Amino acid sequence: MRSRYSAYVLKLSDYLRETWHASSRPVALNVEGDDITWQRLQIIGSGTDWVEFAAFYQGGQLHERSRFVNENGRWYYLDGEMLPPLEVEKPGRNSPCPCGSGKKYKRCCG
Repeated sequence: MRSRYSAYVLKLSDYLRETWHASSRPVALNVEGDDITWQRLQIIGSGTDWVEFAAFYQGGQLHERSRFVNENGRWYYLDGEMLPPLEVEKPGRNSPCPCGSGKKYKRCCG
């Protein structure tokens, strides 16, 4: 899961296709042109073959419960169920920015 998030951040379409199960892999996948700047990943829970996470970007989040399948010792993304956004408390003006920049919220994303 974390490696796929990193691949989205780094816009590595080939890696994403390689880690997508053949039964559900899209014919074409190109994240190089995406203008989304991912800020952080929060793992909410996991089980034997699933991971629930929230991936945050400027102005929004992707909240999903992803299913994975293990074949020959390697995990592949199968599919995911989109979930409603998590309730996120807005930081105070002088709080550290949740994007991880190290700046105060008011000087960064606020």
